[in-house]
Amino acid sequence: MFIGHLPAGYISAKLLLKRFANTGVSARLFILAGVLGGIAPDFDMFYFYFVDNRQSHHHTYWPHYPLLWLGLLAVSYAWFKFAANKSGAALMLIFSIGGFIHMLLDSIVGDIWWFAPFIDKPYAMFTVEAVYKPWWLNFILHWSFLLEILVLAWAVYLWRSKPTKL
Repeated sequence: MFIGHLPAGYISAKLLLKRFANTGVSARLFILAGVLGGIAPDFDMFYFYFVDNRQSHHHTYWPHYPLLWLGLLAVSYAWFKFAANKSGAALMLIFSIGGFIHMLLDSIVGDIWWFAPFIDKPYAMFTVEAVYKPWWLNFILHWSFLLEILVLAWAVYLWRSKPTKL
């Protein structure tokens, strides 16, 4: 997924904003945490390009382990459930939700190691055939890119519709 992660993080934060309104977190900070969670797994791209020299698929690095995001979700949910001051827990929870949504979106056409680090086997719902050069054209010209455009359009719609009280 190329352009869908950031808007997906925005959508999740925007849709959950009212449920977390009484936590004391500003709408702007809550949405920022959701957006950062939506793109956080791809921070491993710095390692991929600058350290690993593109030797391993970046989805095999720990920021792309779904079990990590499930663990963060569980811990942040428990923190939110039992904390007296819920602001930090709410930010961690929306961040974790964004990261887990990232895993779900990457699973559409990208290999995700769902049981890493215990099982070294990638899973993807669909395969993008390598037909065009450069490599990224294969993804942009694939039908799944329409899903990304729809996610982006939804985020723009939410952003333009009701203004969030900041």
